[in-house]
Amino acid sequence: MIIAILHNRVIDETSPADRDVLVQVQTVSAALEQLGHSTAVVPCDLNLQSLQRQLRQLQPAAAFNLVESLDGSDSLMFLVTALLDRMNMPYTGSPTEAIFVTNHKLLAKQRLREVGLPTPAWISDAPTVGGEPASVRIAGPIRPGTRFVIKAVSEHASAGLDEHSLITVIDESDLCQRLREFRRIQQCPGFAEQFIAGREFNISLLAGDGGCQVLPPAEIDFSAFPEGKPRLIGYRAKWEEDSFEYQNTPRTFDFPSADGVLLDRIGDLARACWDLFGVRGYTRVDFRVDEKGQPWILEVNANPCLSPDAGFAAALLRAGIPYETAVRRILDAAAARGGHGL
Repeated sequence: MIIAILHNRVIDETSPADRDVLVQVQTVSAALEQLGHSTAVVPCDLNLQSLQRQLRQLQPAAAFNLVESLDGSDSLMFLVTALLDRMNMPYTGSPTEAIFVTNHKLLAKQRLREVGLPTPAWISDAPTVGGEPASVRIAGPIRPGTRFVIKAVSEHASAGLDEHSLITVIDESDLCQRLREFRRIQQCPGFAEQFIAGREFNISLLAGDGGCQVLPPAEIDFSAFPEGKPRLIGYRAKWEEDSFEYQNTPRTFDFPSADGVLLDRIGDLARACWDLFGVRGYTRVDFRVDEKGQPWILEVNANPCLSPDAGFAAALLRAGIPYETAVRRILDAAAARGGHGL
């Protein structure tokens, strides 16, 4: 049977992030073919009528959704699954609402806070969908010397994130000025998240019987960073292979027994995110752990990278799960949700 592999049309082939989606397409296609399926690769852009026509002509059994952005913006990626919903076509990964909410980091953080899951405090002048300011204030006035990380509200792949994103502010007026500068330079809304000094973890989850399987946790090793260099995973650490940050932020799956309670805790929190946001198929949750051992949820990535050198594939390898088996489980989850046998 035919599986349509959907991906965002590559706009800039010199961009590492754009090239990476093509690697994902090749890897997933090979896995699907090993599982006995035929594949058809369908690039997606804002011409949704054209996409609908192509899918009606192909009549695939399901769509394997690798769309990470549309027209260069992550904030529009949900439009593809919204179309698939309208067509009643099964697709892999998370449903439209989960993609929309988790991709809008302020909505995601609000939902986390509403149910009592730990996420760092933030301040933003960006409105939510309802038009209200998406601001959560740290208790009391901002103290001089408080550190924040300024991030894009709806862009991933660490877009615009580097050592200059970690700022130390004098007061709220100073912080608001920094946010205005971010919006002007990056041409997108941003927010300031209270910086959690400490360790950084990624937890990948994969669809399994009756829910999800928490894959082995990975920690980012910042030990090679010199004193004073911000311990952040920014754009260079993810995409610029010749950079210091890329070469000196390895992930590790090896932990002392003393970390057992902490690792269980962040695994439980990751599973709670799966349930809260209704993500499906596969996902990744990013954490910081402060100096007191308290984990904090940074964000939930509802469609993490499936490239063979990415963190999700590394977690599969550590868990002893063949890549093709993971693809089959992701496809099975789509069939279960769509009500169609594949």
